[in-house]
Amino acid sequence: MSAVQWLCAAVVLVLLGAFSVLLSVTWIESRQAHQPAKRQFQTPVTDAPTSRTVVVYFSRSGNTALAASHVARRLGARLFTLQATDYRLGLFGLIRALRHASVIKREPAALPDITPSTIDLTPFRAVWLGSPVWLYSPAPPIWAFVEHNRFDGQHVVLFNTYNSHFGDDQIAAFKAKVMARGAASFEHRHVLRGRMTRQLAPDEMLRAIDDQWSVSSESK
Repeated sequence: MSAVQWLCAAVVLVLLGAFSVLLSVTWIESRQAHQPAKRQFQTPVTDAPTSRTVVVYFSRSGNTALAASHVARRLGARLFTLQATDYRLGLFGLIRALRHASVIKREPAALPDITPSTIDLTPFRAVWLGSPVWLYSPAPPIWAFVEHNRFDGQHVVLFNTYNSHFGDDQIAAFKAKVMARGAASFEHRHVLRGRMTRQLAPDEMLRAIDDQWSVSSESK
């Protein structure tokens, strides 16, 4: 076999390996999504129309959704979900998520479409923004929300669920964006779920939030 043939064979093997990893991740995401979704359904959030705290979140596989609903219950807060159809569960949604996350800092104009894109935040003193971490950065939909909204005089709390690491520079960039949109102060909270094959169970994640974040009505 010639050198060119060896190179072609190696490239094919690499591509097949990458495709197999993506399929495995997609299968794991779909399977794991049922656990937090079921837990969230069993403990619905009570609407709090007079609350001065709001929780706005994006979640792809359901872990951040569960964390957000738990935080909203503990704070007695309003709860809003951001939808981004580009990142639906499945192989193509995963590929788009990875591609967009890789360019979010270099190409801020490439932010995804989200629904709702704006929310009237003026009644609130504190705004909690929830998102998973993709490639060490908050996911693109939460960046898009910050781009389209203002936080004048408000305390903003970014909270993340993540598998392995987040980047301090990405969090600093997110803070700078929030402060430039009028926020009075910024805070970052996070919970490590663990690698996809050995993540915290939903109840374990909620206990970690309670233990590490001290979330209560006093932390509004």
